[in-house]
Amino acid sequence: MAVLIKAPAKTIRADNDLKDGFLLNVPAKAHTLSGFRAWALSDDVPEKLPLTFIRGEVFIDMSKEEMLTHALVKTAIAGGLPPMNEELDLGHIFINGILVTNVRAQVSNNPDFVVVSFRSLKAGRVRYIKDKHRIMEIEGSPDVVVEIVSNSSVTKDNRDLREAYHQARIREYWLIDARGEEIVFQLLLWRKSGYFLPSAEDGWQRSPVFGRRFRLTRKQDRAGVWKYKLESQEA
Repeated sequence: MAVLIKAPAKTIRADNDLKDGFLLNVPAKAHTLSGFRAWALSDDVPEKLPLTFIRGEVFIDMSKEEMLTHALVKTAIAGGLPPMNEELDLGHIFINGILVTNVRAQVSNNPDFVVVSFRSLKAGRVRYIKDKHRIMEIEGSPDVVVEIVSNSSVTKDNRDLREAYHQARIREYWLIDARGEEIVFQLLLWRKSGYFLPSAEDGWQRSPVFGRRFRLTRKQDRAGVWKYKLESQEA
């Protein structure tokens, strides 16, 4: 179940998706960016519940993660990007659960993946907000965000977050949709007029942040389940 909240406040009952009898109270303050940030990081919100704030609207996704078209894709990305990041000594990669906020774009969200380069940290384009020894939030413009489309996030990922991430000046937006007969893997690059998708040869798309080309492939294993692979090569 995905809920878009436009009213000043709301109470959501999520018996089937979170736990029996759970009530999630969305306070009026959550419709301001500062209020949303405080609420999203408070003990009032279950850990790892996907929350999104975009220009005064709050989107809560309480659906279970789709195993074959979301979780397995995430596993493939997690197997490919961190080793390359280590090899290039690029920066930090965070896998869902980290709140990413950009004040200028009035957006705060939990992407599936976030890439923050050492260069962006040094330049002050990004900063980490910590609680004692734990990073609680990323503020600013990370280098890459990755969103994997699920049935409950089609409009949010393809329209709302695409616009917000562009306004936040995030250099690359990787948008992946594995729900159809073919994988849709868009490595979108920031331009002043909007994100654009360069032409791809045999599925290969170039990432200026990593200085590599990537493509996402899949084939069925002997159990008939899709096995995904993030492939890379020199640009």
